[in-house]
This record gives sequence, structure tokens and C-alpha cells, in this order.
Amino acid sequence: MTTTIEIDHRNADHGGDPDEGPLYFARRKIQPIAVHGRFRRIKTVLLLVTLGIYYLLPFVRWDRGADAPGQAVLIDFPARRFYFFFVEIWPQEFYYVTGLLILAALALFLMNAVAGRIWCGYLCPQTVWTDLFLGVERMVEGDRRARLLLDAAPWSAEKLAKRTAKHGIWLLIAWWTGGAWVLYFADAPTLVAELATGTAPLVAYGWIAVLTGTTYFLAGHMREQVCTYMCPWPRIQAALTDEHALNVTYRYDRGEPRMSFKKATAARAAAQPAGDCVDCGQCVAACPTGVDIRAGLQLDCIQCGLCIDACDAVMEKVGRPTALIAYDTELNVRARIEGRPEVRRIVRPRTVLYAALIVAVGAVMLTALATRTTTDVAVIHDRNPVFVRLSDGGVRNGYTLRLVNKTTAAAQLRIVVGGLPGVGVEVIGAETLDGVPVVTVGRDQTREMRMVLSLHAEAAATVALDQVVPITVAVENLTTGEQATAGDNFRTR
Repeated sequence: MTTTIEIDHRNADHGGDPDEGPLYFARRKIQPIAVHGRFRRIKTVLLLVTLGIYYLLPFVRWDRGADAPGQAVLIDFPARRFYFFFVEIWPQEFYYVTGLLILAALALFLMNAVAGRIWCGYLCPQTVWTDLFLGVERMVEGDRRARLLLDAAPWSAEKLAKRTAKHGIWLLIAWWTGGAWVLYFADAPTLVAELATGTAPLVAYGWIAVLTGTTYFLAGHMREQVCTYMCPWPRIQAALTDEHALNVTYRYDRGEPRMSFKKATAARAAAQPAGDCVDCGQCVAACPTGVDIRAGLQLDCIQCGLCIDACDAVMEKVGRPTALIAYDTELNVRARIEGRPEVRRIVRPRTVLYAALIVAVGAVMLTALATRTTTDVAVIHDRNPVFVRLSDGGVRNGYTLRLVNKTTAAAQLRIVVGGLPGVGVEVIGAETLDGVPVVTVGRDQTREMRMVLSLHAEAAATVALDQVVPITVAVENLTTGEQATAGDNFRTR
């Protein structure tokens, strides 16, 4: 037997036909009520952890040896290096950053496939900083009712003092947010001292000002407008989700028909249908984006779960089962209405594919990192002239060598050319060891050298005048024994 349930949308912000009404609704200020419960605790813990990492990570030290940066995480533009604890990324190794971006995208897809916009509700920077700013607002102005009364009250000394204190703390947080960001690009303790004494580079003050303004306006004033109108993820997420993804769901099979607690009690006593929803509106009051979850899944909903905590608290007070609003699927709601068993499919082709891709990309990156060499060489052949004919009938080719030493100590690199018997090797400015050129390259540096290969008449007689001979240039770190090779050609035409 199938039961038909009509859902009451009278409290929905944008209920009814989606084609009715304006495309853009005039903003009304949202003053969410404070709630307590499991999801609020999760959000608070994640807020403290993520903000703690962001604000404190620049001050974490990491010993890389003498004359090396001592900051654990540092984006060093002048030296063109990215340091992350024991990992040092050079510009030509930007593929590691590409791999991290791919992993982040796949993780976002996996989270979406499992539990909808869980990123938006718990980890998105806009959500985290908005949560922080709302906490400050509650601390200074009180909870929802007090804030609404303050908004409606005429200006007074008390109102001016509260608003000044709130915006002052907001600006302080925004300023430190911008200041923390620039600390990732220079030695943090040094830059803090320079900022305090007014001797920091002008660009640092400029970026702090820009980031202070964006944090203040986005988290303090625009809030849910960023999520609804500026962020592309809600639109992308809608195309990536499926019917098995868990979303914050109003279980209308339990909640309808909704009515006041008094009417519901009377209806049950008379054996009349009555839903568990007492139409208190606390789920709407708790929502940071002002969504009425009872109207179904909406673009504005960031899936933060605060409406679940608010509803659970009401259900406990009226003596009804909790989880009237919960992470669920529309399929399961329909299954309960139709008397079919519920289905929860976290493991399905979509999630398995995303997880497998994450493992594969992660394995490739770890393998590349584990086998990463600290010595490298690149060879660039002269373009003009390609070769020079010597007076004795021999041939000379010129090259530019780019030698790389990624270790934390200066390295002596021995250079050996193979593939062309009898060739004379000269590296301008290099020392020689047993007749072989040796170049010293400083720690964590590159060095360009001029190399000349000469094939004199007797050796050149074995090479056709129009031949292009492949050669290899091998370098060996005399301290570590690590080797690297690069290929090029010796040209006689």
C-alpha cells in the first residue's frame, strides 16, 4: 500500500514553483540562532583545527642545515623554491603541485559522492571564517533574539559600543588572516618583526590590506551570498551527485502532516494522522543560509547539519524520536513510505572509482618523491654555429650545461661524455681530476657552464662529414655517488 504525503512549503524561503518569482531575491539579513549538538561540536573542532593550522603553521621550524630556510612550510619566490617539511619542490618539479591539485579535486568528488556538500558545510574557508565571525557576533551582541532587537533598536551609546566592538574584532581577525597568509612567503618571525617596526616590504603591507578587506567583507557581510551566488561548486556538485549520496534531509514520511505540538497531541488522541514536525521553525532559525530544509534539497543549503541539532533538541523536548532531519537520501524516504527496505550504498562504482584514482595518483606521487634524484644535468646545443670546422680538419661543437645540486651541501660533479670515441672534453672554468672535468655546485643551486667537444682530424676521419652522432653527458656526485645523464648530438653538418 502506498501512502501519499503532501509536504507543506509555507515556511520555505523559495518554496513553490521554481519558475515563479524573481531570479535574484533581495537579501534579508540572516541571524542564525546558536545550537548545541553533535554536528555543532564537529564544526567547532574542525574550526579550531583548521584555523590553528593556518595561523600557526608559518611558525613551525624545520632544520635543513646551515644557511637553509628554517621554516617548515615556505613559498620562497626569490629562490624559486617551495618547502614543505622534508620536501623541497623546484620550479621544474611543479608536477607535484599539479598532483596535489588533482588529489584535492578527487577528494572533493569523493566527499560529494558520499555526503553531498560536506566540504561546504565543514571545511570550506568561507564557512570556517563565517562561523568564526558569527561566534564573535554572538559574544558581543548576544544570540539571535538579542541581535534582532539590536538591529531594530534606534542608535544609542550601547548599540554604538557593541557595533564598534564587533567590527573592531572582525577587523582584527581579518588583519591577522591577511598577515598570516604573507608569512608563508617569508621567514615568519623575521617578517613579523619587520611588520611591527614598519620595515617590511611594501608588497607585504599591500597584500595584508587586500586580504584584510576580503576576509572582513566576505565573512562579516556577504556570508551566505558567497555560497549562493559567487561560488561555482553548488552548480558543479549538482552534476556530480547521484541518488545514493547522503544529504541533510527532512524526513517528511515522519514529519507530515506538520502541526503544533498541542494539535498533534489532540490528533493522536483522536487517532488522526499527525507528523512529528511541530512547525517550530527552529531548523530555519539555525540555518546560516536561511534555508527551510523541509522544502527539500536546495542550492542554498551547505549541508552543515546545524538544522539537525536544532530539530533534535526540539524532538527531545516534545518526547518524540530524534533524527526527523538527518543525513539521508530521497530514495530511503520513498522506500519507507512504500514499505520497502532502506538501502545505503556508500560503496558503489562512483565512490570506488574516486577512491581508486586517489590511491593511484597518490602512489605515483609517492613513487616519484621516493625516487627523486638530487643531481641533474641538462644539455643545450649551440644553435649558431651548430659546428665549427677546425684548421686540421677536425670538428668542434659547443654546448651549455645546466648542472643541478639539490642536496644541502656543496657537490663536486664529475662530467663524462660518452658515445663518441676520441672526443676532447673542455668545460670552461672547471677543475680537472685525472683529466676529467669536475665542477663544484653550491648547495641547493644550479650552475651553468660552457662545454666544448672537439674531435680532431685523426678521430674525425672515422666520422662521416655529414653524420649526426648521439652522445650522452653523465654527471656523478663524487660525495653521494648519485648519477644523472642527458642526451644530445655531436654534429658535423
